[in-house]
Amino acid sequence: MDIALIALLIVGVALAVSGLEVKLKRTDRRIARLETKVDLILDHLGIEHTDPRLGRVGELLRQGKRIEAIKAYREITGAGLKEAKDAVDAMAS
Repeated sequence: MDIALIALLIVGVALAVSGLEVKLKRTDRRIARLETKVDLILDHLGIEHTDPRLGRVGELLRQGKRIEAIKAYREITGAGLKEAKDAVDAMAS
């Protein structure tokens, strides 16, 4: 293959990946806004929503296994470390 063609393909792939990243970031922001709105609605209606799978996290907290509880929370929800730590801390208080 000609070097110019390879370079053109690399640039094309880079542009495509960049475009996908922009769309994913936009989608993530939209989802975060929707989650915030749903949380506000639930709070306004006085509805407490808890994921039934989080019972395991509560059990680990009761056993004094905070780090394991954070790990379990991350596995169940897919949350990042800080978000999981904050959520588990809120559950513990």
